[in-house]
Amino acid sequence: MRAPRFGFVLTAMVTPFDVEGALDLDAAASLARYLVDHGSDALVLAGSTGEGSALSDEEKLSLFAAVAEVVTVPVVAGTSGADTAHSQALTREASALGVAGILATTPSYTRPSQSGVAAHLTAVARATNLPVMLYDIPSRTGRKIAASTTIAVVEENANVVALKDASGDLPAAATVRATLGEGFDLYSGDDALTLPFLAIGATGLVSVAAHWAGDEFAAMIVAAHAGDWDRARSLNSLLAPSCAFASTEAYPNPVPAKAAMRALGLAVGQCRLPHTPSDDVIDTQAHTIVRELLAARG
Repeated sequence: MRAPRFGFVLTAMVTPFDVEGALDLDAAASLARYLVDHGSDALVLAGSTGEGSALSDEEKLSLFAAVAEVVTVPVVAGTSGADTAHSQALTREASALGVAGILATTPSYTRPSQSGVAAHLTAVARATNLPVMLYDIPSRTGRKIAASTTIAVVEENANVVALKDASGDLPAAATVRATLGEGFDLYSGDDALTLPFLAIGATGLVSVAAHWAGDEFAAMIVAAHAGDWDRARSLNSLLAPSCAFASTEAYPNPVPAKAAMRALGLAVGQCRLPHTPSDDVIDTQAHTIVRELLAARG
């Protein structure tokens, strides 16, 4: 298969904060380098895992610039929100900072019609010359991108080249993949569904658990693309505890991911409200998840 524009394993990077809750750009640079050294082909910044809704425009732009400066892999910048005009403006600014692509998310809270979703995503795409990845996550935005909407947006905008699908709707994803063909990159946006997504022809995944399990996800994707489904299933089983840990009702993403990074000795701080700080329960779970995965590596 052709080499995908953004790679096979993209990590939706957490945003580090210091003890006062301020953006920590030095820690972000260190984390970015660590992720690239441990299986990440690209980094997605200021998405849902990166607490994009809790970052100011100035913080986002500073984060994009700082990370793009210290890694050689593609950096995909999350620039869109509920306000289309604001999303366009931030996309233009981010595009001048050395990032490799733009993450365009369904507008949240407003719940527009599918024609409104398409118009919003198109407006963001036309605010940049960079390649654009659509992000479908109805559990957070309240509105799914219909398969027909994705197809229309891609066919009308040459720079829309990928979809991060966190909807869990495999039949719709299969329709998108079959219709748009090999030139379009489909990514699982749910760690636990990566193997089924690979089975319908996905390129790879945009991951939370790749913060600590990037090498295993990379190996599973290689195996699946090579047709070695026995090995892919074995790796999927190994990854299952990490996928389950990455987000729960009690500890939603990105609280567990930050706990796992701290367990690995990386200074990422706590999440900003409305996420609450970690406690002993999740911190203990994080140490167990990380320890057991490292032990399985041998």
